Amino acid sequence: MSVQELLAGLERAAGARERRVWAVRCAHALGLEGIAVSLRRGAELVWFSDDISARLEDAQFTLGEGPGLTADFDEVTCHVADLAGGAGGRWPQFADEAGSLGVRAVFVWPVRSGGAQLGTLTGYRRTPGPLTGQQVADGLLVADALAGRVLAWRPDTDEAGNGPGTAGAVDLHRTEVHQATGVLSCQLGVPLEEALLRLRARAFASGQPLHDTARAILRALPP
Repeated sequence: MSVQELLAGLERAAGARERRVWAVRCAHALGLEGIAVSLRRGAELVWFSDDISARLEDAQFTLGEGPGLTADFDEVTCHVADLAGGAGGRWPQFADEAGSLGVRAVFVWPVRSGGAQLGTLTGYRRTPGPLTGQQVADGLLVADALAGRVLAWRPDTDEAGNGPGTAGAVDLHRTEVHQATGVLSCQLGVPLEEALLRLRARAFASGQPLHDTARAILRALPP
């Protein structure tokens, strides 16, 4: 299935299962093994095709480094064809984490509306090497289409509630992380920004995923 055919069917991907299937097909059409969409410089992961894609975004968010966080998109895209090469040295901790997941190449496109950048579309491959010119151009088409999808999102469209699989056009993947950040802010008497840094540091030091660290904090709250 071509990228153009997938974009024509984007509006029909309403439920969580349909969105995941669409994302998998879209990744393959772009010559990738997985894709993910994050908003606000990685602060919220809203759409991903597979667990590796989600873990890559979580790694960037936890470590505070990676191509999706540091790209200024002066050249429109930020593509790292070989994380084990010199380019990956810009983000040594992220490159190590990506390598442990079997990821060798990462490709990032801006998700934006006009001059406003909303977030990023990130794809990965297990083999090094650049994308073709057509794949780069198709990635921009997908990013633009997903920007429109995100802007059109309303929490009361077709599915009620929050959390993965229940947010209409996108999934709120880090709800518990934001909740745990608020809890730490109150417990430690520090601003939210510092509380988030401490949460990320705790996750990194323990070797646990950020979600598991946040969930443990929330479970420790008195009933």
